[in-house]
Amino acid sequence: MSEFVREATPLLWRTVRAQGVPREAADDVVQQTWAALVGHVESIAEPKATLKWLLVTARRAAWEVVRKARADEQRRTDLPDDDTETSATLPDPTPGPEAEVLRNERDRLLWGALRELPARCQELLRLVSLADRPDYRSISAAIGMPVGSIGATRGRCLAKLRTLLTEHGETSWT
Repeated sequence: MSEFVREATPLLWRTVRAQGVPREAADDVVQQTWAALVGHVESIAEPKATLKWLLVTARRAAWEVVRKARADEQRRTDLPDDDTETSATLPDPTPGPEAEVLRNERDRLLWGALRELPARCQELLRLVSLADRPDYRSISAAIGMPVGSIGATRGRCLAKLRTLLTEHGETSWT
């Protein structure tokens, strides 16, 4: 059997390569063909036809490899960065350190101005800012303010906060 394998393998390899299978994949196809023989040895009725069975199996496996490669190539879309000569470096979508510095400075100014507001305004603005759609009944119960007064009081508190920020030289809040 080892002599048969030694003699048949080059023939199988050439058969696979003749079907257009790349050199790198040809060894795998030949190996799969031998593995298929081991798995189907019982189904070969005529031992003298083993070489023919191997060649047909190798050819079919090669066709499948070529078909898959063509299908993959058709699905593939060339992206601008596929070509190293024309590829451009895309900007980093994450904010840089300067954005963090600016945000920290803005937050520092905002919290400083908030601390200058009366305690009732501070408490109301903190509670209102906790949710996208604040529940005025819960806020009313928490700070003892009538539900109908919360919106107007909030507006006055925000106007005072805006004035304080403007006085501190921060104009982006207006």
